[in-house]
Amino acid sequence: MAVDKDTVAKIAHLARIRITEAESEALTGELTNILDWVEQLAALETEGVPPMTSVVARDLPLRDDEVSDGAQAEAIVKNAPEPAHGFFTVPKVVE
Repeated sequence: MAVDKDTVAKIAHLARIRITEAESEALTGELTNILDWVEQLAALETEGVPPMTSVVARDLPLRDDEVSDGAQAEAIVKNAPEPAHGFFTVPKVVE
């Protein structure tokens, strides 16, 4: 599929970018090459090919879900500048 200068100008207008005449000529060739490559991809037979999430087929290790509080509340609050009753204290924001 060939892209002409009018199409490049319309795309530039829609994208709200300003391009010069030299840039328009360069973009015409680049966009034509990109669309040709996309047409090549569309010609590939992909029927029955499962989708991939990685190039390496592997199963992720699973673990049992366990509800816990992390058992580190005291260690975390210890770093607070002014802890109170096991919680962080912050300055009053709303009057």
